[in-house]
Amino acid sequence: MRVVIAMMEHETNTFSPVPTPLARFARGRDTPPEGPEVLAAYRRTGSGIGGMIDTAEKWGAEIVAPIAANAWPSGPVEDEAYRYITDRIAEAVDKGCDAVLLDLHGAMVTRALDDGEGALLARLRRIAPGIPIGVSLDMHTNLYPEMVENATVIAGYQTYPHIDQHRTGVRAAEAIFRMLDGKANPVMVWGNRPMLPHVMRQGSEFGPNKLLQDRCIAMEEEGALAASLFVGFPHADISLAGLSSVIVTDGDRARAEAWRDELLDQAWKSREAFVYRIEPLEQSLARAKQVSEGPVILLDHYDNAASGGTMDTMTVLKGILDAGLENVAAFAIHDPDAVAEMMRAGIGAEVTLPLGGKIDMPSIGMKGEPLVVSGRVRLISDGRYRNIGPASVGVLMDMGPSVVLDTGKVEIVVISRHQEPNDLGCLLSLGIDPRQRRFVMLKSRVHWRAGFAPIMKDVIECAGTGVCTSDYSMLKFRKVRRPIYPLDLINDPAP
Repeated sequence: MRVVIAMMEHETNTFSPVPTPLARFARGRDTPPEGPEVLAAYRRTGSGIGGMIDTAEKWGAEIVAPIAANAWPSGPVEDEAYRYITDRIAEAVDKGCDAVLLDLHGAMVTRALDDGEGALLARLRRIAPGIPIGVSLDMHTNLYPEMVENATVIAGYQTYPHIDQHRTGVRAAEAIFRMLDGKANPVMVWGNRPMLPHVMRQGSEFGPNKLLQDRCIAMEEEGALAASLFVGFPHADISLAGLSSVIVTDGDRARAEAWRDELLDQAWKSREAFVYRIEPLEQSLARAKQVSEGPVILLDHYDNAASGGTMDTMTVLKGILDAGLENVAAFAIHDPDAVAEMMRAGIGAEVTLPLGGKIDMPSIGMKGEPLVVSGRVRLISDGRYRNIGPASVGVLMDMGPSVVLDTGKVEIVVISRHQEPNDLGCLLSLGIDPRQRRFVMLKSRVHWRAGFAPIMKDVIECAGTGVCTSDYSMLKFRKVRRPIYPLDLINDPAP
């Protein structure tokens, strides 16, 4: 039994000015891992492709792994990068196989395509019309018909922060192997609702999404091969951005449709609970000064890597410095030029330099605004570490050359490649123990909870600036279907 297993993951923020060439998927290499490198990099790791590899090996399959391409969210993927990745996958399938397993994201937009995943799946279906195709998707999938029409099984993450990537890869793969073994007959249905759940209200540990994801898990315990509720990614100005659901059953279409409608109806009833209320930054920092025991997470949720931010807006960090907060660790400012300058100065050097604010954000009408900061270069690192978990356990992370700049009150991590702080390793690898800090500023939205929630005493959400803005009114939606809640206050979900 020969199985093609590949990864193509990118969540596209169409408002982001951060470019997405092939080099962003390569993360410091010439190209993304290919061939035997894929198995070495992802076998027995907490990733979707890792779950697929582990499952295929359990079933005794021969594995062909053409490529594993994964980039932090950013602007639309360059067409050349998309062609390079998809050509590798298509060429492997064209050589012949018994099944295909794909670790995709579900919200990839390219310069030419609003639905990058659907176009890939349609291409593979043309190459091998009868081949079983199993797909794992991120919970932030913006689902298009072409994805469902050309896949055999789709399984989506059921946790946010995403700590079930491996399990999701296993869920997709097991259904396909059971089908190949004659023990399952997958039937898949899907649907959506015209709503854009706010990312800050999408966490699966609380609120309306917890109930929805718990129900998906229960459906699988009741016999579904895969039950998925996608909250969608709202920072994508494409027609079908928003909430959707896919149900896969073993031959029972009526039951699949009933479960799908149950999830979608419950989500629609909960639509108001998916709306986020913004607190002004001044009020947030004033509250922070009243908290006596740390660590307190100061959440810069307008500018994070996992939603396509530049990670170089300085609004929240400036507020922290101006407020005189002490014993602060800040992760992170993306500024390769500042890193290079501090590396030239060397460990122990006192420096004054413009930090951050190097990238303009025309989609929201903002110019980059550097902040002049003085401090001592405390540490220089290559920026590599492996996640401790529970998110992406064992996966190698690479922040690029990184520096810790100590102002005396705030230790600022400055990095050369974007990195979401979803794991304590991002600070521990740089000699900063967040458990010993009164405040920890994180450029994140929900993913920080995977690593930091167990150690925090409190969290204060800080409205800064950036293309991951929590204020929908700053985003000029031109292509998204209308009416859609909450951009439009509608009561009837029917198209």
